[in-house]
Amino acid sequence: MKPPAGAAPEDAPQSDSSARVIPPAVESSGTIPKIPESVSGSTAALALLTSALWGGTPTAIRFTTDTLPPVMVAAIRFGLAALFMLAWVRFEGVGLRIQKGQWKPILIASAMLFVQIVTFNIGVATSNSSHGSLFINTFLFWVGPIEHFVTRTDRLTWRKALGLLIAGVASFGVLAADGRPASGGVAARDQVTLYGDLILLCSGLILGIKIVYTKHAVRTVEPGKLIYWHDVFGTLLFLVYSFSFESTRLGGFTTPAIIGLLYQGILVGGLCFAIQALQLKQYSASQIAVFSASTPLFGILFGWLLRGDPLSGWLLAAAAGVAWGILLVTRKSIFPGRRQRA
Repeated sequence: MKPPAGAAPEDAPQSDSSARVIPPAVESSGTIPKIPESVSGSTAALALLTSALWGGTPTAIRFTTDTLPPVMVAAIRFGLAALFMLAWVRFEGVGLRIQKGQWKPILIASAMLFVQIVTFNIGVATSNSSHGSLFINTFLFWVGPIEHFVTRTDRLTWRKALGLLIAGVASFGVLAADGRPASGGVAARDQVTLYGDLILLCSGLILGIKIVYTKHAVRTVEPGKLIYWHDVFGTLLFLVYSFSFESTRLGGFTTPAIIGLLYQGILVGGLCFAIQALQLKQYSASQIAVFSASTPLFGILFGWLLRGDPLSGWLLAAAAGVAWGILLVTRKSIFPGRRQRA
């Protein structure tokens, strides 16, 4: 995954941000792209594994925020991710020296990471992991219109518009119906609140803006360098905020909290990135991204199994709607022997 010297390609895998982030496109080596190979069974299994791990991120966050403040959780998570990225860029031979003209995109990306993750962690802590997984994946609802109407870098086709409509209606259906407090029966372990759900929707919006901006930023900063430094500066911002406004107790580092932190920082921030980066060397982004449609489904499954989140009809229908929307928006042509359109 060595980017060319100077301007970095627009297409690059992304580090973890909060949930399964669909890669903007494939990292290019500057040569004419070859026809993508057919996705093998092992590749599909690994792509599904990364989707499952990303889907489990809100559940891991919910376990850690039981005993640790949400922004400190973000600081530790991205501190671990930064350590992994340091090893990764050294392995890939990517220089880390920030050149003239690269400070601005790095700092803007870091600020976006800070705001998006703070809202996501607080939203998950004040709602439940199932809603967290569902609402963060609405970022695609914002990416399409932004690229069509604002940056004009992509065209909003009827298929993409249909996918966005399905995902949007499904998500707001949950906000209106599934977010109401239960009127009877046994109370769920993690209570859903309208406040938490609205924060999660805001986080999804910020993530969509961040993805669009990242596609612009990698024209100036090599992808590995951008991800590393935005993790480092983001971690510093998390720590400043946490030390200023939160109280972290040593006793809060319980076994579930430590496991949750390692899950977020090592498995999601490290393993998932490495698998995705290696797969994007051989396959097109649309072939890999199509598996991300399963992310909200995995997220709801883990929330139900591990946190006891209720499975309402609205929630299941919304998860299917968001998955279908992701599929319609990201799927181009995954058939072997057929070129991908630029």
